[in-house]
Amino acid sequence: MSRKPPPLWRAVLPALACLALAGCSSSPSSSGAVDAPSGAPDALNSPKEKGSRAANEPGSPESAASPTHVSIPSIGVNSSLMRLGLNKDGTVEVPPAEKGMTVGWYTGSATPGERGAAVLIGHNDTRFGKAVFHDLKKIDKGADIAIRNDRGAEMHFRVTGTETVSKKAFPTKKVYGSTDQRALRLITCDGAFDAQGHPVDNLIVYANRS
Repeated sequence: MSRKPPPLWRAVLPALACLALAGCSSSPSSSGAVDAPSGAPDALNSPKEKGSRAANEPGSPESAASPTHVSIPSIGVNSSLMRLGLNKDGTVEVPPAEKGMTVGWYTGSATPGERGAAVLIGHNDTRFGKAVFHDLKKIDKGADIAIRNDRGAEMHFRVTGTETVSKKAFPTKKVYGSTDQRALRLITCDGAFDAQGHPVDNLIVYANRS
């Protein structure tokens, strides 16, 4: 009997650990980064490859309702959810700069409310000004995050903690790795700027379904 291969996210984590997250860019790049000089998580490491999710795997469009809206009353977030995939270089897409007030759901992660880690990505700032996650750093432990899906159901998540990390040391396994929790991760840019005007850190908010 052949040995069952490990989950794909686990198999590619060692390679991803060697990759630094791309900084925010002042102009579009080949990686799909958008021109957001002061606060976009332009290209995020991903533990999955395009097409790696099975059609009936929990969290796939065929097995679960798709999220369509997110609100965080405590910091004034009220946004539709756009779908994000992968760039050609394997990094996670982010919303385009002109949609800076829109949050994106990375479809390679779990569907919010299903077991696993669902990942939402939003800009801090873009060239157009303040963006949807500009005040994410103000969120408190215990804050409510509500997500509505295309079947009209609303799910609530409670913030369990936040973390600011260097883009050169992004905790890929912690954010994207397997979990039995019905978890949610919110990601944006944070921190000081490098010589090119790119934020050097990412802010990660962790939450579990309440």
